[in-house]
Amino acid sequence: MLPSVPISPLTFSVVVPCYRCAECLPELYRRIKESLEPISPRFELILVNDSSPSNDWLVIRQLAAEDTRVKGVNLSRNFGQHHAITAGVDQALGEWVVVMDGDLQDQPEEIVKLYQKAQEGFDVVFAVRENRQDSWHKRLSSQAFYWVYNRFSNIQVTPGIANFSICSRQVMDEFRQLRESSRAYWLGVLWCGFRVAYLPVEHAARYAGRSAYNLRRSMNLALESISSQSNKPLRIFMELGFLIATGSFLFTLFLVVRYFVYNVHVEGWTSTLVSLYFLGGLVMMNLGIVGLYLGKVFDETKGRPIYIVREKLNIADSSQKRES
Repeated sequence: MLPSVPISPLTFSVVVPCYRCAECLPELYRRIKESLEPISPRFELILVNDSSPSNDWLVIRQLAAEDTRVKGVNLSRNFGQHHAITAGVDQALGEWVVVMDGDLQDQPEEIVKLYQKAQEGFDVVFAVRENRQDSWHKRLSSQAFYWVYNRFSNIQVTPGIANFSICSRQVMDEFRQLRESSRAYWLGVLWCGFRVAYLPVEHAARYAGRSAYNLRRSMNLALESISSQSNKPLRIFMELGFLIATGSFLFTLFLVVRYFVYNVHVEGWTSTLVSLYFLGGLVMMNLGIVGLYLGKVFDETKGRPIYIVREKLNIADSSQKRES
């Protein structure tokens, strides 16, 4: 059972998963502070180190020592970006929770626009990236992800959105109840429902370093997201199997009629072999899909935690939170 989040005097919680972005963090902190302080100085910046091989945690320590509004969460190993986001959201106390990447492609100045849009009566506002400042292969992998996901999932995703968003306290409280191990932050938020808006924002080039995402990772994320959010692939291949079986039955009747009525013999084995290989491939594909879903059931039955925290900075423990 997760500890309850108390009524907080904080206005904003900004959650940033960190992996190989040590050079970006000081600039990220400066720009977030400059963007939010004119609205409210009552904010917190939660930096989650997802076991980065660079100096992310060292930089987080330095920032937390300079400003107690900077809070650090150091995970015991690399759990993945969306697990790191969950670790940060679990610590967030603000009335509004902003999630963004740490490479400064999500620009801190856009947070104000997201917040203003939310004030129009929306519980969630997603940033839609325009004129993406990415390499062609990253844009291609992103487009491939949206195409694959929207074809095989029950939840349709607007192309161009990612983690950069602002959510109300109510949405975050509901999101925190989702504890499955296969997760994507923005898909979980969309599943929760509520009033969602989309706001075009300027997308910047990466401030420093290189992205860890590529075409293979994007396709893996799509498969992971689809299998965790929808059983549509199982239904699609069940329908395909029914169509193939029906077509095979009708073709068999056609051959029988030709043989007995018109005395036409079926010669050669080429079509038979091709059909066998085709059906064998479909069977193997179906077994793989079923195995994927069974594997996810196995993972969930283990009941393991989504993440493990090694160290925290400027964060009170659960008992202190409940007493506050």
